Amino acid sequence: MDARNKFNTYMESPPISYWRDLCLQEGTLRHYDKGENFVSVGTVGRYIGLIKTGTLKYVAFSEDGSEHVVGLEFADEFVADYPFSLRGQKARISIVAETPCDIYCLSTAALSERLKNDPDFREIVTISTEAVFSTAYDRYIDLHTKTPKERYNILISQHPELFLLFPLKDIASFLNITPTHLSRLRKNR
Repeated sequence: MDARNKFNTYMESPPISYWRDLCLQEGTLRHYDKGENFVSVGTVGRYIGLIKTGTLKYVAFSEDGSEHVVGLEFADEFVADYPFSLRGQKARISIVAETPCDIYCLSTAALSERLKNDPDFREIVTISTEAVFSTAYDRYIDLHTKTPKERYNILISQHPELFLLFPLKDIASFLNITPTHLSRLRKNR
């Protein structure tokens, strides 16, 4: 199974074709080098993007500065501090290119103006926000109702290529376990 298939379930929502067409028609293709931030914590995200090539990770930081991977994105998916950047709110996370990326970028400032004047666009944003929330909420529930082993087994059975796309430490962080624990789970599978 392709690693992108249903990893981010928001991709199954009806407005995805609208967003894809908008990015391809009105977006500017921008390149991000490995390690470069698409969004930096404490700043307002400047773009919503459709990833043409590459992978990115969403990173939250604890008080001591430790990095915690809270999301992963792939080619043919979207990247944004969504919906917060549309509202001019500062990001609580950073979004970092894990590999070199080419992304069709739409200005959040321009989209914010469209949001004020276009009721159809407001409806698209509402439906899209619900889809993103559903993806995040399902992951939150799984974090509390499934063991690390169950979360790992589900993740790897659905996305076996994940270790080819992201380092073990990032996958462990996404699963909210240590890299050592993840190595043991991989060995015992």
